[in-house]
Amino acid sequence: MSKTPVGEIRPSQLLWTYGPGALIDLPNLSVVTMGIDRWERDRCQPIQEARLLANVRSVLGPQVESLRMPPLGDRDVVDPFSPAALIGVPVKPFPRWLRCVKCGLLSPFDAGLFKLKENRYRPELTRFVHEGCRGSNNDQKARDADAVPARFLMACRAGHLDDFSWHWFVHGGPSNCRGTLRFFESGASLQTENLWVKCDACGASKNMAQAFGQAGRDNLPACRGRHPHIDRFDDDCPEDPRAILLGATNGWFPVTLSVLAIPQTGSPLAQLVGDGWTFFEDVSSADEVGFVVKTLKKTAQLPGIEQFTSEQIWAAIEAHRNGGADIGPSDLKEPEWQVLTADDPPTDYPHFMSKKVGVPKGFETAITRVLLLERLREVNALLGFTRVESPDEGSGDDAAPRAPLGRSAPDWAPATQVHGEGIFIRFDANALKAWADEDAVKEVDARLRVGHRGWRQKRNLDPREGYPGARYVMLHTLAHMLVRELALECGYNAASIRERIYAEVEGGKDQAGFLIYTAAADSDGTLGGLVELGKPENLGRLLRQALDRAHVCASDPLCSEHDPSKDQSLHGAACHACSFVSETSCERGNRHLDRALVVPTLENPNAAFFRGS
Repeated sequence: MSKTPVGEIRPSQLLWTYGPGALIDLPNLSVVTMGIDRWERDRCQPIQEARLLANVRSVLGPQVESLRMPPLGDRDVVDPFSPAALIGVPVKPFPRWLRCVKCGLLSPFDAGLFKLKENRYRPELTRFVHEGCRGSNNDQKARDADAVPARFLMACRAGHLDDFSWHWFVHGGPSNCRGTLRFFESGASLQTENLWVKCDACGASKNMAQAFGQAGRDNLPACRGRHPHIDRFDDDCPEDPRAILLGATNGWFPVTLSVLAIPQTGSPLAQLVGDGWTFFEDVSSADEVGFVVKTLKKTAQLPGIEQFTSEQIWAAIEAHRNGGADIGPSDLKEPEWQVLTADDPPTDYPHFMSKKVGVPKGFETAITRVLLLERLREVNALLGFTRVESPDEGSGDDAAPRAPLGRSAPDWAPATQVHGEGIFIRFDANALKAWADEDAVKEVDARLRVGHRGWRQKRNLDPREGYPGARYVMLHTLAHMLVRELALECGYNAASIRERIYAEVEGGKDQAGFLIYTAAADSDGTLGGLVELGKPENLGRLLRQALDRAHVCASDPLCSEHDPSKDQSLHGAACHACSFVSETSCERGNRHLDRALVVPTLENPNAAFFRGS
């Protein structure tokens, strides 16, 4: 496969938007990110996070050895033909079918009718052209015309992605006709009814409206089980393919795991040795420690280890060897909850610096703890992806199949880490229990539960699973209100502020709180603007402002009167004007929200947790 640079994306986008199997819609090309078995593993820097690695192994298998960042190229390379300029993630053109913008010729790029024109000095200008195109009337002067990707594809719920079956679609099934196809438009608008495909040889034509809905199921062939990112076809796919558009949101949904790096040992040094055990497990003497530490310092793979002497590190290595068991898979949030709610939370660990502050005045009956996290690290790992249905639309046997990252079982998983700061707020569990037992709250909870069941039934999912409960909905909604308020003053944009809700009550747990944090890929993290707003005098003011704004929504009375049990939705009194936040901020995709459980609304004044606010 030739190596031609075609563009740039950020490393974090390879986990959330453009991972293996996803389409990258560049200015002149559309490409698919290849599977991780085609990536240059030696250029992928390891990330140390034992707790996340253990949970990744429980999903992908014990053969997974490490978590690694995507290969990073150097943007300042002078010679575009040098080996350094070719460092990056491999991609290939997809879909194969291209359309000439002048004459409408529709053909695969490897059929010889289109030519790739690369530009190593301006990779974003690399494109396909239709050489000598004379336009639609064939009497104009011949000149090169751009060839752009055909905008229609086929995908299925099993994670397969394929070129649109143009010949099958135009001819109404299998046909011996091998004439060239043309794509053209009719009418003033670009609705699918006005987009047509025609065969030059036999004259057969069909408009693209017949590729969608029930007509699409009748006009499209069976799924071929294609995984373009690993060049493989699965046998006997039982799912029906559906037409999707290039760049559609339902073309690729990541399946990820995320953890906060928290202390799990008795000292900062022991924590560092445990986090970087892959570097120390083969060290056999104190003399070798210095060489390992020097390497880690140059590569910045274990920040903080250089603060300790070789003798101290060797003692910690021996203690770790004699200390026993590796970290096993566990609930990702429960260990975090235990650290965040400890009597004396850690204050000086490399990736976890916390500071206890007072509870805002006027909220003493509801809030029991505010913890400022002056430094934190979040690590995310990619397990696979789904198409058509997002991974949180099902569970167990109902879940959409997770498509693979490579041709074989992976021995590593793509991951990213970000550093930042946050505010953790713990609520009084007893006050929440008393509130949840009120009749008005039970009535709202029942409506939300009916809406949840209906939503899952429409998707052929088990209606008994997945409902998080009224406590979660209240904490989730309040977190959204506070995120919206913080974004106005903290100095970060709203899309960069995230939430982490702790509301598990099953299995003997009694969690009641949330963490609002912001993080950046830079190793130095963020600037402290969020932590400053977590101090009692600032947090109290922001909470009161958030609650005051939520009483009346700009969309009221429609918003407050929304009943999820009637339209089978996953939210009650919540909308973009009052409670929704950016998709990158919410851990549930703006689902399971209802401000009637937080503050009195026009429709329901009796179910609010903050009734007197």
